[in-house]
Amino acid sequence: MRCALILSYNGTHFLGSQTQKESSNTILGNLESVLKALGIDFKVVASGRTDKGVHATGQVCHIDLPPFWTDLKKLKKVLNEMLPKALHVERIKEVSDNFHARYNAKKRVYRYIIKEGVSNPFNDDYVTFLDSVDFLKVENNIKLFVGTFDFKYFMKTGSDVNSTCREIYKAFAYKHKGYIVLNFEANGFLRSQIRLMVGALLTLDENEIQKQLNCEKRYKIKPAKCNGLYLAKIKY
Repeated sequence: MRCALILSYNGTHFLGSQTQKESSNTILGNLESVLKALGIDFKVVASGRTDKGVHATGQVCHIDLPPFWTDLKKLKKVLNEMLPKALHVERIKEVSDNFHARYNAKKRVYRYIIKEGVSNPFNDDYVTFLDSVDFLKVENNIKLFVGTFDFKYFMKTGSDVNSTCREIYKAFAYKHKGYIVLNFEANGFLRSQIRLMVGALLTLDENEIQKQLNCEKRYKIKPAKCNGLYLAKIKY
């Protein structure tokens, strides 16, 4: 039986989502270790990767369960008892045998959270604190990213991808209970693309962002910190 797992996690405690030879302290590394202890020795496939320090409220993975695991409610309970507290299984549901968490994903939604002011030890892992933000400028310029573009100037160097073109369906900013939230929805994102787009919104003007989007000029942009970034939802 193939199942989809919806995960939430605090990325501060992990070295990213993907399994690594050097360390098992990743999202999939921890999950596969616990599953193996429960007799589920199948590869976990995630909808996509998140880097070290990046959080998730709606990461999706798929696994194939052996015949003796049929009680999904019990499996969820046992997994959450055995997994690190910073990693939680929100739901487990049966899916079709040909479901693929990554290849069947149609849209990916990320949010970036900012707060103006001085950081504190209770929120610093989850929010990017800045002295001040020109919200009106960010609110206006974030709309420039909507559409299909070659984002080769908005990705981390050394990335191995077949194409650097992506389509962003929605990009908007809003305020919520004292926080500034940047929302991006696309068919996919390049490595560090969102953090570089946020960095551009915070440092470049409208004309400069447009030039970089059109690949006319590449500006030196510092990626926004990872602690404000969340994989919010995968749409199928």
